[in-house]
Amino acid sequence: MPYLDLGRNVAALRAELEDAFAAVVSRGRFVNGPALERFEERWSDWCRVPHAIGVNSGTDAIALALRALAVGPGDEVITPANTCVATVTGIAATGATAVLADVDPRTWTLDAASARAAVTERTRAIVPVHLYGQCADLGALREFGLPIVEDAAQAHGAEYRGERRGELAAYSFYPTKNLGALGDAGAVVTSDEELTERLRMLRSHGERAEARGVAVVAGSNSRLDELQAEILLRKLERLDGWNERRRRLAAFYLERLAGADLVLPVEAEGSRHCWHLFVVLVEDRDAFRARLRERGVETLVHYPEPIHRQAAYTHLPRVEVPVAERLCEQVVSLPLYSELTDAEAEHVVESVLAG
Repeated sequence: MPYLDLGRNVAALRAELEDAFAAVVSRGRFVNGPALERFEERWSDWCRVPHAIGVNSGTDAIALALRALAVGPGDEVITPANTCVATVTGIAATGATAVLADVDPRTWTLDAASARAAVTERTRAIVPVHLYGQCADLGALREFGLPIVEDAAQAHGAEYRGERRGELAAYSFYPTKNLGALGDAGAVVTSDEELTERLRMLRSHGERAEARGVAVVAGSNSRLDELQAEILLRKLERLDGWNERRRRLAAFYLERLAGADLVLPVEAEGSRHCWHLFVVLVEDRDAFRARLRERGVETLVHYPEPIHRQAAYTHLPRVEVPVAERLCEQVVSLPLYSELTDAEAEHVVESVLAG
């Protein structure tokens, strides 16, 4: 049983996806067209914020959000040490330095006390990661008085105290996400009109929409194309249902695995998890994964190395991060996606309990 079968999602939507492709081809407009405008409007509504700016990836969404805040060379940005490397790639793309902090031992998201210890006179922003679909403790982080760019790449539908997104958040629509495109895609959402205008310029060579070919700021080429926007529009109609299926599967795992010899994920008080991943902690990860593999269950590891132990980023400053280091040694992701069947979920549980 594969860890994830994206083919099931595509097969169920084949007619709609073919229609999306045909609609873009018939219009003959492939960049900055009506599909992008409609998707930005629908996505901002769904996220309950006024503005959405489509870009070409979640990584660029982080980078452009930080650049819109004037973060750049010489600045520092605090982020957790256990995250997808793409978070740090986005920070590095601005010329700023990522400063690594530890995570909470219960929620596995950025720990406010550790983040505070990482603040220096050069700190210009914080990038908390809503890891696996669990929101970071934004209330505690907001007390710092620093700009926050939420890495919401894994948080489509996650909520913090009733809000889906705050002031500024970066999304990825990589194919494996709860809402996935058929390639790279991303978006920034914000409630700030000035940031919105800046982001629209930054994604398109620094140009204003009404003055093509004239750069107002030093921008980049990071546009969400019409085909991906058209596909995302159609898939967005299913996202609430897909998320509810993920929550039912997660509840099933939590109930059935309550007595197993592993640490289960939690849903933080006041938050609503969207269960992008279902991650457990086990003492002997290799043996655990081998046992499940023998029973035909594929697992993955998100993520095997903390950022500061990866060759490209050993130079980054950090505070002590013992929790992040332990997590990277013990995390295992079990299969969980909306097309997973009840029988397959039962097989996963039986395989874990077989020990």
